[in-house]
Formats: sequence, structure tokens, C-alpha cells
Amino acid sequence: MVELKTDTSIDAMYEAGQVVASALTAVRSAADVGVSLLELDEVARDVLRAAGATSPFLGYRPSFAPTPFPAVICASVNDAIVHGIPDGYRLRDGDLVSVDCGAQLGGWAGDSAISFTVGTPRPADVTLIETADRALAAGIGAAVVGNRVGDIAHAIGTVCRGAGYGIMEDFGGHGIGRRMHEDPGVPNEGRPGRGMPLRHGMCLAIEPMLIAGGTDTYHTAPDGWTLRTNDGSRAAHVEHTVAITENGPRVLTARRTA
Repeated sequence: MVELKTDTSIDAMYEAGQVVASALTAVRSAADVGVSLLELDEVARDVLRAAGATSPFLGYRPSFAPTPFPAVICASVNDAIVHGIPDGYRLRDGDLVSVDCGAQLGGWAGDSAISFTVGTPRPADVTLIETADRALAAGIGAAVVGNRVGDIAHAIGTVCRGAGYGIMEDFGGHGIGRRMHEDPGVPNEGRPGRGMPLRHGMCLAIEPMLIAGGTDTYHTAPDGWTLRTNDGSRAAHVEHTVAITENGPRVLTARRTA
């Protein structure tokens, strides 16, 4: 069941989304060679705490997970695509890092992710991240009243496949609102004109996940959470929470620029 949000509810979701945006901005600023993933998690915790928000990630345990998630961010490095658990790993020069974060504020959720490099970037990583950002922008551009979920999926998939990248099987975006994960699912590849019609008040987390090697397969690491590329190639993950409105898509987790 899809809950259509009122304009007032969308405004409230924007406030949650801005907490997420602030947390990701702070994490990106703190990420440097020698900084541990646990330290980045603490940076995000401080932002959530200061805003009076809680984390929908902390303690989350979907059906596939052997244990509740122990952190407020997912920190996925190099060949890790998503769901990386922050630990004592210290960032190294040239690492590709994807950080996913959520916030619950006033009964509403926000969810967003960024990918970036640490230290001296590899040109191939820069291109991968730029393509992920383009795919996200294309998906958001298709998130308009009158389109369908398949139009978002097709827009994302066209950018990813056109660049020769793989698309993670079985995982994609989702509805969001009072809970972090709601209906409908939003695939990262699909046929235009198919799927649920997009209506004013629908809120979606749109999140391309790209595999540099061009394959679509992955495996679960021994921690039961981290999903890694099967071919060992690097991956990028970006995400925004978006409200579909009569005036066009409203990005609720947009990060403020200086």
C-alpha cells in the first residue's frame, strides 16, 4: 500500500531529509586518509543527536540479516556496494567510499547516500561516481506526475548501461515516509511506461548502485550485511529522498552548497 503524503507531511519529511544531508556533509568533510569508519559513524551520530533525530538504521534487522545493524551509517569501501558495517578500518589513499545515512524526525524518515574518493582519486573511480550521479539525476528527472515507476527505472538503467556498468541485482530504491522502507519498490532498470503511476504526494528513495566491472552479481560478506561485487571491481551508490509533486520532483535530502 502506498501512502500519499500531504504537502504538510512533505515539509516535515524535508526537515528529516535535511538532517540526513547535514550528516552526510559532515561525514564527507571528516573522511580523510587514516580516519576510521567507526569515527565517521560517530560524526553522523553527533549530527543526529544535535538535531533531536534518531537513526532508522541503528538496530534495523530485515529478514535477510543475521543481526541488527549496529551503526547509523552504512560505510562501503571499494568493492563493497552497500550495507557496509563501520568498523576500525582506516581509510587509505585512493579508497572509494559510499556512505548511506538515514534520520527519523517528527515521525518522518529521510534517506540518502553519497560516494566519494579519499586522497588521490583514480580516474576510473571519478568517472564511476560521476555516472552514478548522472543516473540519479536522470531518475529524479523522470519522477514526475503522469510517469510510472518504470520510467524512473528506465532512466537510471539507460545511464548505467550506456556507460558499461553493472547494476546490482535484486536491490533498488523504495518508497519512504513514516518508515524508511515503504511501497513501492523502485528498480534501477526497467521498461518505460510500466509499473505504478506516479502521483502527487508519493515519496521515493531513488538509489542507483553501479558496479564498475559491468557484471550484475554480488555476494554477501561473512558479516551477513555487506554486499560485495563478485568480480572484485569497485562500486558506487548514491541516493536521494524525492517527493513527487504537481510542480515537479522535490529533492528532500538535497545538500546545501556553500
